[in-house]
Amino acid sequence: MASYDVIVIGSGPGGYVAAIRCAQLGLKTACVEGRETLGGTCLNVGCIPSKALLHATHQLHEAEHNFAKMGLKGKSPSVDWKQMLSYKEEVIGQNTKGIEFLFKKNKIDWLKGWGSIPEAGKVKVGDDVHEAKNIIIASGSEASSLPGIEIDEKVVVTSTGALELNKIPKKLVVIGAGVIGLEMGSVYARLGAEVTVVEFLDAITPGMDGEVQKSFQKLLQKQGLKFIMGAAVQKVDATKTKAKVHYKVRKDDSEETIEADTVLVATGRKPFTEGLGLDALGIEMTERGQIKTDDHWQTNVKGIYAIGDAIAGPMLAHKAEDEGMAAAECIAGKHGHVNYGVIPGVIYTHPEVASVGQTEEQLKEEGRAFKVGKFSFMGNGRAKANFAADGFVKIIADKDTDRILGAHIIGPMAGDLIHEICVAMEFGAAAQDLALTCHAHPTYSEAVREAALACGDGPIHM
Repeated sequence: MASYDVIVIGSGPGGYVAAIRCAQLGLKTACVEGRETLGGTCLNVGCIPSKALLHATHQLHEAEHNFAKMGLKGKSPSVDWKQMLSYKEEVIGQNTKGIEFLFKKNKIDWLKGWGSIPEAGKVKVGDDVHEAKNIIIASGSEASSLPGIEIDEKVVVTSTGALELNKIPKKLVVIGAGVIGLEMGSVYARLGAEVTVVEFLDAITPGMDGEVQKSFQKLLQKQGLKFIMGAAVQKVDATKTKAKVHYKVRKDDSEETIEADTVLVATGRKPFTEGLGLDALGIEMTERGQIKTDDHWQTNVKGIYAIGDAIAGPMLAHKAEDEGMAAAECIAGKHGHVNYGVIPGVIYTHPEVASVGQTEEQLKEEGRAFKVGKFSFMGNGRAKANFAADGFVKIIADKDTDRILGAHIIGPMAGDLIHEICVAMEFGAAAQDLALTCHAHPTYSEAVREAALACGDGPIHM
């Protein structure tokens, strides 16, 4: 039996970051992981591999649609699916090995196996029980499904199966128009699949700015994705090679069926806490099956903390990372901090979609007076030159103080551009502060400045 200051359960973005920060703060640290590789869902079967496929298929799209316009002529590339999957695996390998290196560098012990907590201060891994003054649960989440759907990860798949299909489907049905469904749907649409997205609600990407939702859907439709909105999936009948998706149209209760080679179930994720022994410990849970924590990420059992997808809040890798660092700081007797009002969200389609802070809809509901500054990428020289002029930057500021309350971007590199606004919001900046900051020309970032100018007297280039 080994003894530690901190044992972290789970090595995803929340867990491995928490472990590294604990080690940096001088705490003897171990991390429990049952997979063959570190990095959790994100690095192994989530964020990283999906971005590899999004990047590869975007390059294909550029070659097929834009190269000739730039004078780059020749045969369009053919798709070697096996090679594309092996490129994706290589990317995963580089990243997971990178975490192993960081563990060694920071003298963190990797306890290989699945962990449980038999009692406060103890973590069981396999047959071994280790002592820990503090335990951080970073067990992440798993894909959730719907009644009447049996997942086999071959014909009816979650995001995990969608990342390693044997072949590119001719017809793909995606259940759910959230981030995962739209990212993977756009990958396969670029590869030639006929993609249909079936969504229960009347708008895609629930919770996002209404104007962005409408523009985004139109752009995806232009790229070949079809949408069936307001449809409740009843069941999926699958054989070894085909599937039928049965759904009910909400407005008139009519029943319809759509056939596919592959069905991707992208109806969200739920906390993964099975096998940890939380019931026996008496750890309080929320109604949604999340672990309840206080302002210091500690559960109701002293010395047991929880972070990331296992607790309340957006299921985002970077939110888990922030909480991992903050929990480590609290354990070390310092002050951990996460500003939940400034956590960006990004969809890595093309164009990308990014947002931070509040939407117009939320502010209207709050009854808060606000103003909107908007600028289209059509007015951005760099975007036009790069065939990337779809979309806009929208900044929402307080009507009286001009303080930035939120921003919503659909356009090129939106996931990178949003961080300028995150930093501004972290410092309590006004839209005018952004507008008065010199931005290099020609860059996509100028569109952010123009949107800030639009919160005042108006943009220059529109």
